[in-house]
Amino acid sequence: MINEQIRDKEVRVVSESGEQLGIMSSKEAMKLAREAELDLVKIAPNAKPPVCKIIDYGKYRYEMARKEKEARKKQKVVEVKEIRLSPNIDTNDINTKMNNARKFLGKGDKVKVTLRFRGREMSHMAEFRYILDDFFEGLKEIAVVDKPAKLEGKSLSLILSPKR
Repeated sequence: MINEQIRDKEVRVVSESGEQLGIMSSKEAMKLAREAELDLVKIAPNAKPPVCKIIDYGKYRYEMARKEKEARKKQKVVEVKEIRLSPNIDTNDINTKMNNARKFLGKGDKVKVTLRFRGREMSHMAEFRYILDDFFEGLKEIAVVDKPAKLEGKSLSLILSPKR
């Protein structure tokens, strides 16, 4: 809230240099802000009494937007990459998929390993769990199991994340 939007009877006022001006009525605070040709901005609305600062509102908004943008820049979005396997997969194919998973984990992404079943393979789901176990064993030094192997419809899924 800025200037006339502040409806509180009393507010704690802080000058633009950060100096405490004390508790006063919002009308007096507005008068001080006008004399300095600046805006009265409510910074801490939940405090008792609310804290208002005498600053240039346009500059304040610009600074806040810049800080927010900087914070967003430093954030890392963790993606979940999926690797699909089938029950009759060969060892060399598993090694290739494992290398891809190693690459994804190296970049800091999570990896969802899915073992898909089709047709008659559905009746032997439990027998092929070892494929996921072997896959994890190959990546044990760089990965941790986030979610253990779980049956989801026609597939068994395992989620791996990079070790810290």
